[in-house]
Amino acid sequence: MTKTARIVSKDAAAAAVGQNPAPDVAQLQDRSPAPIPLVAHLIYRLDVGGLENGLVNLINRLPAGRYRHAIICLTGYTGFRQRLRNPAVEIYALHKRAGQDWGLYRRLWRLLRQLKPDILHTRNLAALEGQLPGFLAGIRYRIHSEHGWDVFDVDGTNRRYILLRRLFRPLVHTYIPLSKDLERWLRESIQVAGHKIVQIYNGVDTERFHPAVEVHTVLPDGFAPPGAVVIGTVGRLQSVKDQFTLVQAFLCLLEQGPEARARLRLLIVGEGELRPRLLELLGAANALELAWLPGARDDVPELMRCMDLFVLPSINEGISNTILEAMATGLPVIATNVGGNPELVVDGVTGCLAPPQNPAALAAAIQGYLDDPERRRRHGAAGRQRCESQFSLERMVKDYEVVYDAGLWPAKKDVAASA
Repeated sequence: MTKTARIVSKDAAAAAVGQNPAPDVAQLQDRSPAPIPLVAHLIYRLDVGGLENGLVNLINRLPAGRYRHAIICLTGYTGFRQRLRNPAVEIYALHKRAGQDWGLYRRLWRLLRQLKPDILHTRNLAALEGQLPGFLAGIRYRIHSEHGWDVFDVDGTNRRYILLRRLFRPLVHTYIPLSKDLERWLRESIQVAGHKIVQIYNGVDTERFHPAVEVHTVLPDGFAPPGAVVIGTVGRLQSVKDQFTLVQAFLCLLEQGPEARARLRLLIVGEGELRPRLLELLGAANALELAWLPGARDDVPELMRCMDLFVLPSINEGISNTILEAMATGLPVIATNVGGNPELVVDGVTGCLAPPQNPAALAAAIQGYLDDPERRRRHGAAGRQRCESQFSLERMVKDYEVVYDAGLWPAKKDVAASA
């Protein structure tokens, strides 16, 4: 296994969270404070993505004196780890081999025995099997989160995956679905008892994502001339995200004639296996110069502030970080009527909902905003207000803190339930 290059001693870790270095054992006696509980977060890979973004936001915002954190990656990690603000957070890579890697479970068990975390928090199906090494390592509180659907199971109906989730169900103390839709699926399909489920929405950083306050563009020179309307989306270029349908809808709009080609622009931020197909489709319609696919970017907030309308054409979703980020940016949002999207987008108030995999319907929804700039402004402002009141990072962090506390100190669970 590989760990981050920075090795953090116990004293250095204590200093990083505002604690004094550990005194000699003889000095402690009865005055010794309880050790800060350690949460081990098990994920597939630490890279750009909604799940990973939510994890980093949580670690960055939880009070450092309440919990310590370690991130265990089944495969590896990228420079995305630099977004972690606390240098005491250690990251481990288990370098899972392709296919069934039986040795992975032994490596994970040994690491957990070494770390001795108080909480194991696994996320999504790829990490669920880590619950067994966690149980065998004696971790007293084990949590599993469901963030959304796997690319190989876009609606949660794969029988093999359902049976696998049911098999590991007795090992999980608490489930955290990110949407009401996922909560219903856990109850009905995985047959998880209601008392083991705590639904928590993602939160969005409304300071980092905010409406534009001055004219500033990071778009290529000449891409969006004055009067242009930029239709944008952000996400991995995967079949479940279905940017292909968005490109088809965009090309339908361009068929209106030269005025549409002069006015409309498409911005697709993200990287993935769909990229060649998207470029081929745009090229066949002689529309490559009207679209910009810059790949994965670190300046998503700035790019969103260059958009006039945000579209998420996914086949299925949990709770989309990019929808929340677009709303916080003050953009009207068109999203497919699937998964957790209707829990975020209030149809006719902050945006509109469209059927999935339907280019004509999506084009019609976009056209409604092209014809009505005041509607774009009104729905964008309502989305921003909704983020500030219901989807703040502060609310999300507090919800997780309550779940962590309740697992380690059950008396707090009774207090939270009566609140």
